[in-house]
Amino acid sequence: MIINKLDNVSINLENGHKYALRDIKEGENVIKYGNPIGHATADIKKGDHVHTHNMKTNLSGELVYKYSGGTTYKYNETNTTFLGYVRPNGDIGIRNEIWVIPTVGCVNKIAEKLASLTGAYAYTHPFGCSQLGDDQRTTQLVLRGLVNHPNAGGVLVLGLGCENNNIAEFKKVLGEWDDERVKFLNCQDFENEIDEGVKIINELKEYASKFERTSVPVSKLRIGLKCGGSDGYSGISANPLLGRFSDTLTSFGGTVALTEVPEMFGAEHLLMERAENENVFNRCVSLINDFKNYYVSHNQVVYENPSPGNKAGGITTLEEKSLGCVQKGGACVVRDVLDYGDTLKTNGLSLLNGPGNDIVAITNLTACGVHMILFTTGRGTPLGAPVPTVKISTNSSLAAKKSGWIDFDASPTLSGKDLDSEFFNYIISVANGKETKNEENGYREISIFKDGVTL
Repeated sequence: MIINKLDNVSINLENGHKYALRDIKEGENVIKYGNPIGHATADIKKGDHVHTHNMKTNLSGELVYKYSGGTTYKYNETNTTFLGYVRPNGDIGIRNEIWVIPTVGCVNKIAEKLASLTGAYAYTHPFGCSQLGDDQRTTQLVLRGLVNHPNAGGVLVLGLGCENNNIAEFKKVLGEWDDERVKFLNCQDFENEIDEGVKIINELKEYASKFERTSVPVSKLRIGLKCGGSDGYSGISANPLLGRFSDTLTSFGGTVALTEVPEMFGAEHLLMERAENENVFNRCVSLINDFKNYYVSHNQVVYENPSPGNKAGGITTLEEKSLGCVQKGGACVVRDVLDYGDTLKTNGLSLLNGPGNDIVAITNLTACGVHMILFTTGRGTPLGAPVPTVKISTNSSLAAKKSGWIDFDASPTLSGKDLDSEFFNYIISVANGKETKNEENGYREISIFKDGVTL
């Protein structure tokens, strides 16, 4: 398969790897997706396998970018709807669950026990104490995003009492909350914290039971975009399918969020070209260069990627991975750039600061307010977020081998089959309540980004 007429490599659809379309001289750029993905480290003959043995990245540190003009975001009214839960503050949820959110890792097992006794979901983590400055703030912001998430009909915030992020301190970050929907339990204050916790969760369940699904416009739907365990098919099957979905949803006024900033390196220019205005463009530049400087500040190169699994699947350089990765955002106008721990503020496409690490990224997306996450994979992963996590396989072998993990097989697009309407309808069915494989399996977890000292 030749992806772009400018390419000097083609893709073997049997293994996802690259082969030279013509002779490529040492030092010459290797072109895929119409863009450089690195350069040849030796002369490559027509038909030769092109991979880690004869090419390497072009990436380096901070770059200078030039603004070339904005683009206009437009959307059309549609009668497409889904069945969601309308919250008193106007937020929309696609699930009506009870969540237990610990303020500190010390109460993780209590949270898990309460969940097992009541059917609630506990989202445990190792943080909330012995943290300083930005690290503690990051923990608080992510937990705030989870507590405020509209997929939770009720939330128990579970504290210990002596932690840095104690309930009183966390409330300062949380802001306003609904006393019926959000309740607090400080374990040191009660003789039997389990009994008290069960009592509170039962009250929350009674409150949440008052909500029923009702028809709401598809413009209210918020979707997170993620890839993990990518392979050579990711950028030509599953990710483009998500890109077309993103274009359709945002054309109806819906919202998509793209994260994994290091997996934009080498493809960032494609996102910057779609910035709505100069302010958004400048924030895109800062997003990329600040993350590169984060690597440099830790004495690491900016291109320490792809992973061993990515390479086995045919991806050679970070540019190649990134050019496939950003396709999940389609051709959408970039309307906002969010920092880690921020929440979505506008419809269209937002870029969310954060690493590519799968579990950190899905937590980041959940905390920013997406209703579900569309997660493409070529190697397979069971990982699930607190929100429905739709696994989309890039190849048929994975879909057949791991049917217990995979929700949708994008591989027929490799032979030209149009799956766009089927996929869109499937996502609406998930919004309406159809369980994803991670929900069926009970695979839900979180992890919070850390970049500082621990006391």
